[in-house]
Amino acid sequence: MSSTSPLSSFAKIKTKDVGEDSRGRPVDDQAEGTMPRILVVTPEITYLPEGMGNLSQRMCAKAGGLADVSASLVNELQELGADVHVALPNYKRMFHSDIQQLHEKHIDRVRRNTPEQRIHLAEDRIFYHRDQVYSTDENTRIALAFQREVINHIIPTVQPDLIHCNDWMTGLIPAVAKQRGIKCLFTVHNIHTEKLTLAEMEDRGIDAAEFWDKLYYESRPGNYEQTRSSNRVDLLTSGIFAADYVNTVSPTFLDEVVMGHHSFVPPAIQRELANKKYSGHASGILNAPDPAFEPETDEYIVQHYSPADHVEARRANKLELQKRLGLTQNADAPVLFWPSRLDPVQKGCQLVTDILYSVLADYADRGLQVAVVANGAFQEHFRNIAKMHSIHQRLAVHDFNEGLSHLGYAGSDFILMPSSFEPCGLPQMISPKFGSLPIVHDTGGLHDTIQPLNVEHDTGNGFVFQYFDTAGLRWAIDEAMRFQALPADVKALQISRIMVEAKSRFNHHATAGQYIEVYKAIWRNREA
Repeated sequence: MSSTSPLSSFAKIKTKDVGEDSRGRPVDDQAEGTMPRILVVTPEITYLPEGMGNLSQRMCAKAGGLADVSASLVNELQELGADVHVALPNYKRMFHSDIQQLHEKHIDRVRRNTPEQRIHLAEDRIFYHRDQVYSTDENTRIALAFQREVINHIIPTVQPDLIHCNDWMTGLIPAVAKQRGIKCLFTVHNIHTEKLTLAEMEDRGIDAAEFWDKLYYESRPGNYEQTRSSNRVDLLTSGIFAADYVNTVSPTFLDEVVMGHHSFVPPAIQRELANKKYSGHASGILNAPDPAFEPETDEYIVQHYSPADHVEARRANKLELQKRLGLTQNADAPVLFWPSRLDPVQKGCQLVTDILYSVLADYADRGLQVAVVANGAFQEHFRNIAKMHSIHQRLAVHDFNEGLSHLGYAGSDFILMPSSFEPCGLPQMISPKFGSLPIVHDTGGLHDTIQPLNVEHDTGNGFVFQYFDTAGLRWAIDEAMRFQALPADVKALQISRIMVEAKSRFNHHATAGQYIEVYKAIWRNREA
């Protein structure tokens, strides 16, 4: 990497001219000092670079965007030559069958204090036979087992200078880091927390007495003995409270939480995020889509394409999408695609069903179609509308399917994402890469990624409505249909521009670069 890379101020490759500290790590007396050892603690991940060790290509445990962000960040750090390690649960069932043999070799290497293995697996029976990361009844036990192993074994083994924690399942670790003089970044992906007492932690093998005074409680704590059994710890708020720096997964969502725009955010979380933001220790960093979502290479679409040759390829993908969903095959018919889970609390699907039939009726002369490829209880409402009005050839409802989802981006003209709130969101970043333009509510990560399309000035990438109601959504759909009616050459130029801009903006390299800048800021301030 060149000297201008994001990590160049402290991720320096060891050379013969560089000395070593007491832990055998490189020291450059003329620059920043010791190269920091970074430990990324995450309950999920999609892939790891080969340089992390023999386990790297045999593990994938994913529930959401956290897995992709963790993977991309570690990959970027590895490429930049950083001394990066990863801690995650040993999900044996989700990993390949030969994981145990490889892990036993890893343990031998750790005992010999060799540096080649950088993946550190937390061991507990609760992880071994799981087929998904989270569950409805064991999440707290899983989180305690994971953090116990990180606190008792992985941190002492790695001896990191900087720990990057993610979400409530790692909420105790920033307090441990503070107690042990280790810098810590805490990333809030979702506003969800769990609460439990110090006694419950200790029953699971965590010596909470070591760091109890650096946690956040339901009420003001007295001494340790008074607090231990009755005053519950808030895990997410504790992570925010104890960390040196905090980030959410979009700048606008951070502002919305701090300003009290969302009633579902607990007051404690709002206060602590506000404290961090106003003291200059919080920011928003957007997630990025999985690299599998690229129209030039996507394995699920029938014809690959780029910004330069998208027109005919997108028509071919639309015909295939229509065929597989039982819609009328017509490459000229505009298609609206619903890509998100059918959650009426967050995703706004009820706004769509309230106006769905009238929209389809008003644009019947143009053959407008709606493709829903998503799971959720609200799916029934879409199915009932199709059945009631006998419009199955114009309204398709299908359970989520990875291949159909990818094809939906490549074959649709617009995606629907009218979320009431959105910490980040990924579909609105994926769809413009494929040339499908987003219709979104102006909130959170949607605000940060989608700007109103202005054909005359060659700006914007979608259709944005301000007020969360059916009138706002209907206005945005009408705007999209006005764009759809423009001459083909005008539309093609705009879509090409939008695809190019999306590829440049929404990628893991850009996201990782922002995290690295935060690492640098934390590292520069380590003496403060």
